[in-house]
Amino acid sequence: MRRFTVAVLGLVVACGPSTEGSPPEEASDPEEEVAVTAEPASAEMPQVPEGYEQILSAWNGRYNKAGWNHYGPGYFELDPETGVLTSHGGMGLFWYSVKEYSDFVLELEFRCTDAETNSGVFVRVPGVPTSDDYIYHSFEVQIYDAGEGIHMTGAAYDAEAPTHLASNPPGEWNHYKITFVGGRLTVELNGDQVLDWEAEGRGKVEDFAPSGYIGLQNHDDLSPVYFRNIYVMDLGQG
Repeated sequence: MRRFTVAVLGLVVACGPSTEGSPPEEASDPEEEVAVTAEPASAEMPQVPEGYEQILSAWNGRYNKAGWNHYGPGYFELDPETGVLTSHGGMGLFWYSVKEYSDFVLELEFRCTDAETNSGVFVRVPGVPTSDDYIYHSFEVQIYDAGEGIHMTGAAYDAEAPTHLASNPPGEWNHYKITFVGGRLTVELNGDQVLDWEAEGRGKVEDFAPSGYIGLQNHDDLSPVYFRNIYVMDLGQG
Protein backbone atom coordinates (compact mmCIF):
# COMPACT_ATOMS: atom_id res chain seq x y z
CA MET A 1 0.00 0.00 0.00
CA ARG A 2 1.24 3.48 -0.88
CA ARG A 3 2.83 5.57 1.90
CA PHE A 4 3.60 9.27 1.93
CA THR A 5 5.25 11.78 4.22
CA VAL A 6 4.01 15.22 5.17
CA ALA A 7 6.45 17.90 6.33
CA VAL A 8 4.90 20.59 8.51
CA LEU A 9 7.07 23.20 10.23
CA GLY A 10 10.07 20.93 10.25
CA LEU A 11 8.24 17.83 11.51
CA VAL A 12 7.90 14.74 9.35
CA VAL A 13 4.83 12.59 9.79
CA ALA A 14 4.64 9.21 8.10
CA CYS A 15 1.15 8.23 6.99
CA GLY A 16 0.03 4.78 5.92
CA PRO A 17 -0.37 1.25 7.28
CA SER A 18 1.72 0.05 10.22
CA THR A 19 4.92 -1.78 9.24
CA GLU A 20 5.48 -3.47 12.61
CA GLY A 21 6.25 -7.14 12.04
CA SER A 22 6.47 -6.68 8.28
CA PRO A 23 9.55 -7.09 6.10
CA PRO A 24 11.42 -3.86 5.41
CA GLU A 25 10.10 -1.89 2.49
CA GLU A 26 12.17 -0.77 -0.42
CA ALA A 27 13.01 2.92 -0.65
CA SER A 28 9.93 4.82 -1.70
CA ASP A 29 9.61 6.42 -5.07
CA PRO A 30 10.25 10.19 -4.68
CA GLU A 31 7.24 10.82 -6.90
CA GLU A 32 5.04 9.11 -4.29
CA GLU A 33 6.06 11.53 -1.51
CA VAL A 34 3.77 14.48 -0.88
CA ALA A 35 5.28 17.47 0.91
CA VAL A 36 2.99 20.05 2.47
CA THR A 37 4.72 23.03 4.00
CA ALA A 38 2.76 25.32 6.28
CA GLU A 39 3.16 29.08 6.23
CA PRO A 40 5.87 30.30 8.59
CA ALA A 41 4.64 30.99 12.10
CA SER A 42 6.27 34.40 12.00
CA ALA A 43 7.44 36.79 9.35
CA GLU A 44 9.25 40.08 9.21
CA MET A 45 6.79 42.86 9.92
CA PRO A 46 6.07 45.05 6.89
CA GLN A 47 6.93 48.71 6.88
CA VAL A 48 4.02 51.05 7.53
CA PRO A 49 3.48 53.10 4.34
CA GLU A 50 4.38 56.76 4.67
CA GLY A 51 1.46 58.87 5.87
CA TYR A 52 -0.51 55.87 7.17
CA GLU A 53 -1.19 54.51 10.64
CA GLN A 54 -1.33 50.79 11.33
CA ILE A 55 -4.63 50.14 13.08
CA LEU A 56 -4.11 46.41 13.65
CA SER A 57 -1.13 47.23 15.80
CA ALA A 58 1.99 45.41 16.83
CA TRP A 59 4.17 45.77 19.91
CA ASN A 60 7.44 44.05 20.62
CA GLY A 61 7.10 41.91 17.51
CA ARG A 62 3.59 40.64 18.24
CA TYR A 63 0.25 41.79 16.87
CA ASN A 64 -2.71 42.55 19.13
CA LYS A 65 -6.35 43.65 18.98
CA ALA A 66 -5.87 46.81 21.03
CA GLY A 67 -8.51 49.38 20.10
CA TRP A 68 -10.80 46.86 18.37
CA ASN A 69 -14.24 45.71 19.55
CA HIS A 70 -16.71 43.17 18.22
CA TYR A 71 -20.48 43.38 17.85
CA GLY A 72 -22.76 40.44 17.09
CA PRO A 73 -22.24 36.66 16.83
CA GLY A 74 -18.91 35.05 16.01
CA TYR A 75 -15.48 36.61 16.28
CA PHE A 76 -12.12 37.15 14.60
CA GLU A 77 -9.11 35.19 15.78
CA LEU A 78 -5.75 36.99 15.51
CA ASP A 79 -2.46 35.21 15.00
CA PRO A 80 -0.08 37.36 17.06
CA GLU A 81 2.93 36.23 15.04
CA THR A 82 1.66 36.85 11.51
CA GLY A 83 -1.00 39.50 12.13
CA VAL A 84 -3.61 37.49 10.20
CA LEU A 85 -7.24 37.74 11.30
CA THR A 86 -9.47 34.69 10.70
CA SER A 87 -13.25 34.95 10.81
CA HIS A 88 -15.42 32.58 12.83
CA GLY A 89 -19.21 32.50 12.66
CA GLY A 90 -21.30 35.60 12.29
CA MET A 91 -22.96 37.77 11.32
CA GLY A 92 -20.83 40.23 13.23
CA LEU A 93 -18.69 43.34 12.95
CA PHE A 94 -15.11 43.75 14.16
CA TRP A 95 -14.66 47.50 14.37
CA TYR A 96 -11.86 49.90 15.20
CA SER A 97 -13.18 51.92 18.13
CA VAL A 98 -10.30 54.32 18.71
CA LYS A 99 -11.33 56.86 16.12
CA GLU A 100 -14.05 57.91 13.70
CA TYR A 101 -12.83 58.83 10.21
CA SER A 102 -14.38 61.31 7.81
CA ASP A 103 -12.07 61.58 4.78
CA PHE A 104 -9.54 58.77 4.58
CA VAL A 105 -7.68 56.17 2.56
CA LEU A 106 -7.92 52.61 3.88
CA GLU A 107 -5.62 49.86 2.63
CA LEU A 108 -5.75 46.22 3.64
CA GLU A 109 -5.31 42.70 2.35
CA PHE A 110 -7.92 39.94 2.38
CA ARG A 111 -8.00 36.32 1.35
CA CYS A 112 -11.02 34.13 0.55
CA THR A 113 -11.34 30.42 1.23
CA ASP A 114 -13.42 29.94 -1.92
CA ALA A 115 -15.71 31.88 -4.27
CA GLU A 116 -18.55 31.63 -1.73
CA THR A 117 -16.60 33.47 0.97
CA ASN A 118 -18.80 36.36 2.06
CA SER A 119 -17.51 39.37 3.96
CA GLY A 120 -17.05 43.10 3.60
CA VAL A 121 -15.34 46.24 4.82
CA PHE A 122 -17.66 48.77 6.48
CA VAL A 123 -16.85 52.47 6.29
CA ARG A 124 -18.30 55.37 8.27
CA VAL A 125 -20.22 53.26 10.74
CA PRO A 126 -22.13 55.99 12.63
CA GLY A 127 -21.58 55.52 16.35
CA VAL A 128 -20.99 52.50 18.55
CA PRO A 129 -22.84 49.47 17.10
CA THR A 130 -25.50 48.29 19.56
CA SER A 131 -27.80 46.67 17.00
CA ASP A 132 -27.79 45.76 13.31
CA ASP A 133 -29.07 49.23 12.45
CA TYR A 134 -25.59 50.33 11.27
CA ILE A 135 -26.06 48.37 8.03
CA TYR A 136 -28.68 50.92 6.95
CA HIS A 137 -26.47 53.94 7.62
CA SER A 138 -22.99 52.98 6.37
CA PHE A 139 -21.48 51.45 3.26
CA GLU A 140 -20.08 47.96 2.99
CA VAL A 141 -17.40 47.43 0.36
CA GLN A 142 -18.33 43.89 -0.58
CA ILE A 143 -16.23 40.71 -0.62
CA TYR A 144 -18.14 37.97 -2.44
CA ASP A 145 -16.71 36.64 -5.72
CA ALA A 146 -19.79 34.49 -6.39
CA GLY A 147 -22.05 37.53 -6.29
CA GLU A 148 -23.26 39.62 -9.20
CA GLY A 149 -23.54 43.35 -9.77
CA ILE A 150 -24.21 45.25 -6.54
CA HIS A 151 -23.46 42.10 -4.50
CA MET A 152 -20.05 41.30 -6.04
CA THR A 153 -16.56 41.91 -4.68
CA GLY A 154 -15.74 45.59 -5.13
CA ALA A 155 -19.34 46.81 -4.91
CA ALA A 156 -20.79 49.29 -2.49
CA TYR A 157 -23.10 46.55 -1.26
CA ASP A 158 -26.68 46.79 -2.54
CA ALA A 159 -25.99 50.28 -3.90
CA GLU A 160 -23.40 50.52 -6.68
CA ALA A 161 -21.82 47.74 -8.74
CA PRO A 162 -18.10 47.54 -9.56
CA THR A 163 -17.03 47.89 -13.17
CA HIS A 164 -15.55 44.37 -13.15
CA LEU A 165 -14.31 41.58 -10.90
CA ALA A 166 -10.60 42.01 -10.23
CA SER A 167 -10.11 39.44 -7.45
CA ASN A 168 -7.25 36.98 -7.35
CA PRO A 169 -8.22 33.29 -7.20
CA PRO A 170 -9.41 31.94 -3.82
CA GLY A 171 -6.48 31.17 -1.55
CA GLU A 172 -4.46 34.15 -2.80
CA TRP A 173 -4.19 37.51 -1.07
CA ASN A 174 -6.02 40.54 -2.49
CA HIS A 175 -5.32 44.21 -1.87
CA TYR A 176 -8.07 46.78 -1.27
CA LYS A 177 -7.50 50.52 -1.42
CA ILE A 178 -10.68 52.32 -0.33
CA THR A 179 -10.88 56.11 -0.48
CA PHE A 180 -13.78 58.08 0.96
CA VAL A 181 -13.58 61.88 0.59
CA GLY A 182 -16.73 63.90 1.12
CA GLY A 183 -19.38 61.88 -0.67
CA ARG A 184 -17.04 60.25 -3.19
CA LEU A 185 -16.21 56.58 -2.65
CA THR A 186 -13.52 54.93 -4.79
CA VAL A 187 -12.28 51.36 -4.60
CA GLU A 188 -9.14 49.84 -6.09
CA LEU A 189 -8.78 46.06 -6.06
CA ASN A 190 -5.34 44.64 -6.79
CA GLY A 191 -4.37 47.92 -8.46
CA ASP A 192 -7.48 48.14 -10.67
CA GLN A 193 -10.05 50.85 -10.00
CA VAL A 194 -13.39 49.05 -9.84
CA LEU A 195 -15.59 51.73 -8.24
CA ASP A 196 -15.71 55.52 -8.51
CA TRP A 197 -19.02 56.72 -7.16
CA GLU A 198 -20.64 59.82 -5.74
CA ALA A 199 -22.35 58.07 -2.86
CA GLU A 200 -26.03 58.41 -2.08
CA GLY A 201 -28.61 56.51 -0.11
CA ARG A 202 -29.62 53.54 -2.23
CA GLY A 203 -30.75 49.95 -1.77
CA LYS A 204 -30.60 48.95 1.89
CA VAL A 205 -28.54 52.05 2.72
CA GLU A 206 -30.95 54.80 3.72
CA ASP A 207 -28.28 57.43 4.36
CA PHE A 208 -24.66 57.76 5.44
CA ALA A 209 -22.80 59.87 7.96
CA PRO A 210 -20.00 62.37 7.28
CA SER A 211 -17.73 60.33 9.57
CA GLY A 212 -17.71 57.01 11.37
CA TYR A 213 -15.87 53.84 12.32
CA ILE A 214 -14.15 51.26 10.12
CA GLY A 215 -15.21 47.62 10.51
CA LEU A 216 -14.64 44.14 9.12
CA GLN A 217 -17.51 41.70 8.69
CA ASN A 218 -17.56 38.07 9.77
CA HIS A 219 -20.54 36.81 7.79
CA ASP A 220 -20.91 33.08 8.50
CA ASP A 221 -19.04 29.91 9.45
CA LEU A 222 -19.06 28.31 5.99
CA SER A 223 -16.03 29.88 4.26
CA PRO A 224 -13.67 31.92 6.45
CA VAL A 225 -12.20 35.23 5.34
CA TYR A 226 -8.73 36.41 6.33
CA PHE A 227 -7.43 39.97 6.77
CA ARG A 228 -3.98 41.46 7.38
CA ASN A 229 -1.91 44.65 6.95
CA ILE A 230 -4.62 47.21 7.77
CA TYR A 231 -3.54 50.84 7.34
CA VAL A 232 -5.41 54.16 7.32
CA MET A 233 -4.39 57.59 6.10
CA ASP A 234 -6.55 60.20 7.82
CA LEU A 235 -7.39 63.04 5.42
CA GLY A 236 -9.89 64.83 7.66
CA GLN A 237 -10.73 65.65 11.23
CA GLY A 238 -12.74 62.52 12.06
